[in-house]
Amino acid sequence: MDGTVLIADDDRTIRTVLTQALTRAGCRVHATGSLAQLSKWVEEGRGDLVITDVMMPDGNGIDRIPAIREARPDLPVIVISAQNTIVTAIRATEAEAFEYLPKPFDLPDLMSKANQALSRKPRKSDPVPDAAPAPRVAADPAMPLIGHAPAMQALFRMVARVLNADLPVLIAGEPGVGKSTIARSFHELSDRREAGLAFLTSADAGEDAVSRAAEKARAGTLVIENPAGFDTAAQARLIGLIEAMESSPERTSAPRIVATTGPDPQADVSSGRLRSDLYYRLAGVTVAVPPLRARVDDILPLASHLLARAVAQGLPDRSLADEASALLRAHPFPGNVRELENMMRRLALTASGQVITAAEMREALSQQSVPHAPALSSVPAAPVDTGAAGTTPLASGHGRLSDSVEAHLQRYFDLHGDALPPPGLYDRILREVERPLLQVALDATGGNQLRCADLLGINRNTLRKKLTELNIEVTRRRKLM
Repeated sequence: MDGTVLIADDDRTIRTVLTQALTRAGCRVHATGSLAQLSKWVEEGRGDLVITDVMMPDGNGIDRIPAIREARPDLPVIVISAQNTIVTAIRATEAEAFEYLPKPFDLPDLMSKANQALSRKPRKSDPVPDAAPAPRVAADPAMPLIGHAPAMQALFRMVARVLNADLPVLIAGEPGVGKSTIARSFHELSDRREAGLAFLTSADAGEDAVSRAAEKARAGTLVIENPAGFDTAAQARLIGLIEAMESSPERTSAPRIVATTGPDPQADVSSGRLRSDLYYRLAGVTVAVPPLRARVDDILPLASHLLARAVAQGLPDRSLADEASALLRAHPFPGNVRELENMMRRLALTASGQVITAAEMREALSQQSVPHAPALSSVPAAPVDTGAAGTTPLASGHGRLSDSVEAHLQRYFDLHGDALPPPGLYDRILREVERPLLQVALDATGGNQLRCADLLGINRNTLRKKLTELNIEVTRRRKLM
């Protein structure tokens, strides 16, 4: 790796580690905790690459990018930030940053991006902005679109890339993951935000209602929630509406279509719940929203965000004790972000002190189970009948694994009373067992996939496929905080 790298970060540790890593790789490095000093270096013609934090004592790193591009159009900028929000990703994309990496980042990943930036040959077609772009409106504090998990960062990047594209968007995910919030962000963070926003649901999808919603969203955004839940006539009206907008002389003022759906819209098509011709009209770009259990590291930052939002809504200021945080992080959250939000509001209202205790968290978690349709992984442990010495608690670790599983499943069935659990139980059980097995095995082998596959007795490619399917993040590299 060859070149001069300019680093701006107010964290001395990050400056030191990056300086050492880049120097060992063959680069010359200038590091500072000031954006003013960074700007001075850029104006003097120094540097082949800039690596900058966002929140600095003397300004915002992303806000400096237009000036950097005006002074040095071919100077790439990598943005690193602890502000892991969708707005940060969008603003970095709009400012034409070479790359955006959330903190904590993988050092080898940043080094790879730096090498790509230094290896990039200047392009004469790179535009030089005449002026800094108009400032983007701030994120709505009611939108909990934050997350460091790779799945959420991939989602943020996708939203940033297609935010202002003239394409319909299909947002897929489980109930409660925040699909409507993301749909709203497609409007409120886009160039269409000054125009209308309308939501259309199956409860109000008559011919007049569809027309009114389209008119309200003129030149703005029309959000169609769960089109698979619309009856056949309503789906036909939606197809007619979309075709009319596409062929209308005034199509430039037609609203952008954003639809929300379940985690597998193609299954809805196969089952006949969603017309295929409507699906293909809606799925110009598909954005998959991961469930909360697939981004466990985001639970506590989300909880803090939601507690802060509760304060803004007039509820008492609360924080979580360490033991309460551990309990919260271990909860599977079948209701996803919506369940977490409801729990934080209730705890903000009912906690006895400023710090939410472990006992209060246990009580709140015990109230989260839904008697008629509990999540398999949230079923409380039940005694195991050994057939000889009475009962042994599951938590004691005694007895066979099969006994524990049988007791857990029996408890799950019992919670449904006379009804049966939802269909698909076989696959759900296998996934519930498979995920912790892979996670524990990876942890035991230090994240080494070759050793893990050998331990499990499966092919390495099979392991990789399962890790991808289950959204399990593999970490064996050093992370910077």
